[in-house]
Amino acid sequence: MKSAVRTQYGGPEVLSIKELPKPHPSPNEVLIKVYATTINRTDCAWLTGKPWIGRLFSGLIKPKRITPGTDYAGEVVEVGFGVTAFEIGDRVFGFDDNGIETQGQFVCLHKKKVSPMPDNITYAQGAASLEGAHYAYNFINKVRFKKGDEFLVNGATGAIGSALVQLLSAFGAQVTGVCKGEHAELVQELGAERILDYTRVDFTQDDMRYDYVFDAVGKSTFGQCKKLLKPKGVYISSELGPGLQNIFLALFTPFGMGKKVKFPLPVNCRRSVEFMKDMIEKGKFKPLIDRSYTLQEISRAYAYVLQGKKIGNVILQPHED
Repeated sequence: MKSAVRTQYGGPEVLSIKELPKPHPSPNEVLIKVYATTINRTDCAWLTGKPWIGRLFSGLIKPKRITPGTDYAGEVVEVGFGVTAFEIGDRVFGFDDNGIETQGQFVCLHKKKVSPMPDNITYAQGAASLEGAHYAYNFINKVRFKKGDEFLVNGATGAIGSALVQLLSAFGAQVTGVCKGEHAELVQELGAERILDYTRVDFTQDDMRYDYVFDAVGKSTFGQCKKLLKPKGVYISSELGPGLQNIFLALFTPFGMGKKVKFPLPVNCRRSVEFMKDMIEKGKFKPLIDRSYTLQEISRAYAYVLQGKKIGNVILQPHED
């Protein structure tokens, strides 16, 4: 089988496509033909080894896994004799932010990392409903909000941000999306009621006050956004912040009576997958897809994502059939 391979940290140039032996499932594993996976922000961190703190999980000096990939959508082609929940031909998807080597044509995964894929989406849509949506869900489940609460989402066209806008809107929140003006109509279609064009205005100077400010691209700080919050408002960022400040602020601000920082520690990937499966089946979520690449184009795909300009999700298709 053909698979992406890298043996060191670096940019897209460290990736190559090689012929590897097709794996065979152990008793509790499932062999999956991968039809779609995404090139996402988590993948880029595991590729480059940045931020450095991530190497505590991916390998200090070199990557523990030679094939990148954190999500997938595909078809079951073989099952171990200890697997009873899946059969050959089942459409499945899954995600693990620690890496599961899915940027190749086939992957063997433990049955706990495999979930039935909804019937009402394509493989590309299935893969695009996982990584960004996982982080979006882990923003939302860190707070208790009610219908009508006001949210500002910075980075409303990214994989995380576009998922946040849709999910918040589905739960009855009032959403202001920050994006380029040319994408205003798209973000409104996702569910935002108000748009701020960051190419024309500084969203941190907005006159409105919000119950929650969610920065899905991590390009702001609590200090910059504090004035946007109502007296007991909450700020959450997808990044650690300068000097890891968001972790420390999340530890100390809850002790006060005023504005707070929470850190969206993204745990329990399987719960996120099951949550998204339910939202998709109910017709409450449709992933935003930018473009697709073949496996042979993987270096180009990473180069594009690393520019930080993608809209929603970038799909990699290991099989072109």
